[in-house]
Amino acid sequence: MRLEHLHHVAIIVSDYQRAREFYVGKLGFPVLRENFREERGDWKLDLKFGDGELEIFAIPGAPERPSYPEARGLRHLAFRVENIEEAVRDLEARGIPCGPIRWDPYSEKRMAFFHDPDGLPLELHE
Repeated sequence: MRLEHLHHVAIIVSDYQRAREFYVGKLGFPVLRENFREERGDWKLDLKFGDGELEIFAIPGAPERPSYPEARGLRHLAFRVENIEEAVRDLEARGIPCGPIRWDPYSEKRMAFFHDPDGLPLELHE
């Protein structure tokens, strides 16, 4: 068995409409499926993410994600971009503040962080 491709990444959010506006409206991910799951009382939004999918779950009463100190589990999502300065300018023009552009000494590429409405760290990486 060889695991070669990522099928999807799932994120739990606190506010469905706010997350939808951020991921679809501001970041521009195309919607594949959008469903209210009556039996669970939550929303599931499936977005196209490269060759895979980004699943957004809005689950009422889900606990907050601890960030500091960092907890086990998903640390952040990183999105590959061609030009970091252009990507940062584009996000900031959409009202999404970004941290400083930094150098990753391991990949030898530039990177910058921003956050989703729930504070999940997201990374731009050349």
